[in-house]
Amino acid sequence: MLAWILVGGRLTATPALAALLRPDLIIAADGGARHAAVLGVHIDLWVGDFDSSEGLILDAPRERHPAAKDSTDFELAVRVARQRGATELIILGAFGGRFDHAFALALGACRLAGEALKVTLHSGDEAGYPLLAQVPVRLELRAGQVFSVLATSSLNGLTLRGARWPLTDADVPLGSGLTLSNEAAGGVLTAELRSGVALLTVLEEMRRA
Repeated sequence: MLAWILVGGRLTATPALAALLRPDLIIAADGGARHAAVLGVHIDLWVGDFDSSEGLILDAPRERHPAAKDSTDFELAVRVARQRGATELIILGAFGGRFDHAFALALGACRLAGEALKVTLHSGDEAGYPLLAQVPVRLELRAGQVFSVLATSSLNGLTLRGARWPLTDADVPLGSGLTLSNEAAGGVLTAELRSGVALLTVLEEMRRA
């Protein structure tokens, strides 16, 4: 079962966004409900403390939580999606906005992937895919399409095939720039790890400076 989770970062209307699989369930986390208009969808449930959605009016059932809580609105939305049977999540509006929220969301997506959920982060012009040990990521990319592997821990045995700059069984320390701004060779890009956790990000549409 596929659920879309709408969160409060950037969302850009692109062909890649339009091509996403249609969901069985749509849950908005607080200000992420603003993306419903761009997506042209109806929200099944609107979750959060509603501190970032002032003035937004939607015909959707609400689950209100106090501002002083131990979970983010994103985590609350994911919890509901899993309770309703979701096994795959596409998190929309995942990039941009406040860095602390975006960073926590990216790390949370990697943790969820480790709990046997299929997770994709998307903002229309950028996408992200958790990369776990012994669980390869395979993507069909255009030649020259920019991608990065962002290590959330030290990586051991990283292999990249279908890249302009391939790697074979490489060790990548946390914070290394070695795996930033690579390019797809065209066709299938394969990334795999022997140990560690990373997020593979792809620029769907190159943004102009």
